[in-house]
Amino acid sequence: MSNATPPGWYPDAATPGTDRWWDGTAWTPHTRPAATAPQGFGPPEPVATSANGTTATGRGGTRIVALAVAGLVVVGAAVTGAVLLGRDGGGTRPEAGPGGSAPEPIAATDTPSPSGSPAEDDPTALVDQLNGITLPIPDGWEKPGRTVEQVLTMRTVDSYDCPGSSSDFCYHGTVTSRIASATDITSPEELAKQDITTAADSAYEKNIVGDRIHGGITSHKQLDSASVSVAGRAGYQVRWRVDTAKGPGGYVQSLVFPSTIGSESLIIVRYAFDAGPDGPPISLMDTITKGIRPIGDSATSGGAGSSIAP
Repeated sequence: MSNATPPGWYPDAATPGTDRWWDGTAWTPHTRPAATAPQGFGPPEPVATSANGTTATGRGGTRIVALAVAGLVVVGAAVTGAVLLGRDGGGTRPEAGPGGSAPEPIAATDTPSPSGSPAEDDPTALVDQLNGITLPIPDGWEKPGRTVEQVLTMRTVDSYDCPGSSSDFCYHGTVTSRIASATDITSPEELAKQDITTAADSAYEKNIVGDRIHGGITSHKQLDSASVSVAGRAGYQVRWRVDTAKGPGGYVQSLVFPSTIGSESLIIVRYAFDAGPDGPPISLMDTITKGIRPIGDSATSGGAGSSIAP
């Protein structure tokens, strides 16, 4: 449908200060603290209040404050009524996207992992509940509790002073999993070919705060661009070797495949391995890819619950 609301984080009206994940077809139990600017429909126009009680938008038009306030009161009353009345007799919640006619999502408490799925604290598996997959954690790797970039991450335990900035810490290997929520691309191949530049830049050009911790990328060479099966889904991967102004450079890979749950939104798994004798072997990228499994799938050979050697 052309007017379908895309997957993303949207405000949970029943819990101020909280966003809830909409997977494209239904609300999920996943929540997070509200972002400063919600995704999806873009930020509202700036509004300034004038002396005569009207509001002026950035386009020069005027709106009466009383009408806006009245509208908010009506919406607030409707949401409050939905919360007080609770769910219907069957105990289910209407499934409608953000902006639909059904009530906004009611806050849910933390729910346990699905039956048969690995626990979040399993040290041998990186569990991506949002995308319904697990990634095997190699020996000598960890899943940090907090990272600068708010994405699911695993990395080598040992860090070192970055070659381009001795005040920063770098890691010889990093793998992240994220949902492709800010794109209209539906082809894994097209998205992987587009994302590889971003993956390389974020790993070896500039970090999230703009520091060139490897001195920046001086050149790159494509090593692979091919279809690949991931967790029973048809995906695509692109792999580069990058040279940097400082340090040995490294290998980056963008792996894209459909989610195993919900609207099957595309998942991006990015790999960044340092080159040189201290970096992980490049074959470990393939080993991790083969070990990716849907949550609850115990038939693994290096998947959830099974540590793999670097």
